Amino acid sequence: MMIGILQAKCKLFLRNPLLFVIFTGMSIVFALIIGGAIGMNTIHVPVYAENETVQDSFIGEYLEETDVYQFSWMTKDEMLEEISNGKAEVGAVLQEFDYQLIVGVESVNTAMVDQTLRDAYMRNIQLEQMITAAGADTGRERENVLEELQSAMASPVFTIETTSFRSSDSFIYDNTFQSLFGFSLFFVIYTIAYNVLPILIEKKDGIWDRMILSPIKKWEMYVANLVYSFFAGYLQVLIIFLIFRFWVGVDFNGRFLETLVLLIPYVFSIVALSIFLTSLMKNAEQFNAILPIIAVSMAMIGGAYWPIEIVESEILLALSKINPLTYGMEVLQGVAVYGYSIEELLLPISILLLMGVVFMGLGIHLMEKRHV
Repeated sequence: MMIGILQAKCKLFLRNPLLFVIFTGMSIVFALIIGGAIGMNTIHVPVYAENETVQDSFIGEYLEETDVYQFSWMTKDEMLEEISNGKAEVGAVLQEFDYQLIVGVESVNTAMVDQTLRDAYMRNIQLEQMITAAGADTGRERENVLEELQSAMASPVFTIETTSFRSSDSFIYDNTFQSLFGFSLFFVIYTIAYNVLPILIEKKDGIWDRMILSPIKKWEMYVANLVYSFFAGYLQVLIIFLIFRFWVGVDFNGRFLETLVLLIPYVFSIVALSIFLTSLMKNAEQFNAILPIIAVSMAMIGGAYWPIEIVESEILLALSKINPLTYGMEVLQGVAVYGYSIEELLLPISILLLMGVVFMGLGIHLMEKRHV
């Protein structure tokens, strides 16, 4: 019978997915706009080569391998048009042994692009000097020298390892992850809560009393509703993360799968919190009035809108300790930004699971005691 309830819930969802789509879309839009995720990794720089051999030379290869800037090859007229229309801040005219910058907007990127091009030409000169020193005159000899250089660079004699450190009270701020995680965890509260709300409505309308007369058990009715709410909430965040991973290009620092797994405790705790809030309300109108207040307060106190590390109020910090969103942000930021292992995140994970169990127990107890 529990499977039957789940099937009925899924059919209702497919018939009217508007609420789910709205909250999913709002999460994506806010994260994109505020997080600046579109084009966050690369800056577009149009370039024009006066000599066609430049694009196929070491200079062209060097520019194409650059991660910060996306050098786009085009005609001179196209490059000038993009700069004049404001689509690009700076462009470059590349010659065989020199280059010229075309500046549309003077910014810090101008100096950075200039330095990148300077490095490309300097390395090209060094490469040509090594080829000349090796006595390579023919094309075949040049290719052999280049192959030997690439082989030597692939297997260097020694390597240099760089590390960094930070003090215990410092933190890493990543605007993209801050917005992505913050708005995803914030809007999923609404999705889960509005999927738990039917329990209150059905009990108020006497539907549960009629269903209890059937072979179905009361615990099966609770489990079916809560499992459905969990999967609806998890599906929403999953879709958002998949879009940012495979469409926007956010790689989660190589910890995408771990991020999806560690999302489970937070979704569980929000399901439990939702049923606890439902047990305190007398009707759907009260629930609709109190939910935005609770959700926004959780987001503000829990660090969804801004890093909690910048909050100085002792009262707000104390309230954040009983906020599931605080620990949800800590887990996601820990795995994607700080690179923590799962063992290092056991404390916030355990707190989320404990909150879930406590809220779930209190919520069901109050709901049954009050005969809502």
